[in-house]
Amino acid sequence: MKIVEVETFVVANPPPRHGGRYFIFVKLTTDSGVSGIGEAYAASFNPHLIAKMIEDTADRFLIGENPFHIETFWRRSYGVGYTLRPDPTLCGVISSLEMACWDLIGKECDKPVYELLGGRVHEGLRAYTYLYPPDGEDTYNPSTEKHIYNDPSLAAEAAAAAVEKGFTAVKFDPASSYSVFDGRQPTPSELEFCESMVKALRETLGTGADILFGTHGQFTPSGALRLARVLEKYDPLWFEEPVPPDDVKGMARVAAGTSIPVATGERLTTVSEFSTLLESNAASIIQPNLGRCGGILQGKKIASIAEVKQALLAPHCYCGPVVAAANIQLATCTPNFLILESIEDWSGFHAEILEKPIEFSEGLVIPSTEPGLGVVLNEDVAKANPWNGEELQLTPLYDPPSGRDGFKK
Repeated sequence: MKIVEVETFVVANPPPRHGGRYFIFVKLTTDSGVSGIGEAYAASFNPHLIAKMIEDTADRFLIGENPFHIETFWRRSYGVGYTLRPDPTLCGVISSLEMACWDLIGKECDKPVYELLGGRVHEGLRAYTYLYPPDGEDTYNPSTEKHIYNDPSLAAEAAAAAVEKGFTAVKFDPASSYSVFDGRQPTPSELEFCESMVKALRETLGTGADILFGTHGQFTPSGALRLARVLEKYDPLWFEEPVPPDDVKGMARVAAGTSIPVATGERLTTVSEFSTLLESNAASIIQPNLGRCGGILQGKKIASIAEVKQALLAPHCYCGPVVAAANIQLATCTPNFLILESIEDWSGFHAEILEKPIEFSEGLVIPSTEPGLGVVLNEDVAKANPWNGEELQLTPLYDPPSGRDGFKK
């Protein structure tokens, strides 16, 4: 069994664009005609350039090779150009191809990937969703002055609607737009605003659902601790990325200073970065994105070292359904799994882009029993929705904020 062909797809995610502006998929095909699919979560360059990087890496290290040789492929591609260190873009590229190899391996063995990584330990996977605007409104361009990102009552309504769909946890990030000029200290009015948002959700949800509070690494450690003290009375399940992800000591300081569990990991890659995080007691909930962290086998290693430290796994997914499928495979065979990020209930475009959508029932994602990743890309839909824009997947604020008026309120 040898890989003989690589093909990439850069797919526009139409409004409401939940999960990002576009998705980057790759398909590997073997000499026996079997295909495996992967997805990269790499947002630092034009996605068509990322697709070329994927093709280049496949040409160098996978064409003519056996997809079962995951470790060999990983070492060769991770060390290309004398790197051998965490690099989010390179690891996003590797992740997509490694994921596609596992899809091929599962199909060759006629088993879901989770059965090849220790076996199924969870029948259903608890899931949470971000809060999104109602009625298909564009996530990136709300049409009204008041919307769920700046109005407590509207946020609470969205949370209640998510619970109606079966979710037992919801996530939002009312601590402002993320900026390349963070971190900072919150002002009293900003603290008051954050509290008003969380209070509205807790009063609406009661104890029927967990609240997950995100910040995108915007604060200094002392600023994050001031915010945590305001939030503690509402008992969030986690305080996500309270300081920039490379400030491990600062994050450990926050973790030691609040009763709210600290969660982080979407911007980290490889088992080495997660090892540093865990050894520093900087987080008790880890959030690797399998489209960036190095792939499924790296994800399994990350989950295993977390298990030793009594840390829990909550795979990140703000991207397409193939990364989601990989996350599902890992979560299904991981004893210390906590909760899975879901793009609502996997309906809409995330369902259209697959031949068979991810199964969601009463707040749980149901792992597929199909071989490989358990999903098949609908290539007709992918080709009918090409991405031609100039924007990147996520867009922080590139200009220094003038005063504090950029805060979401």
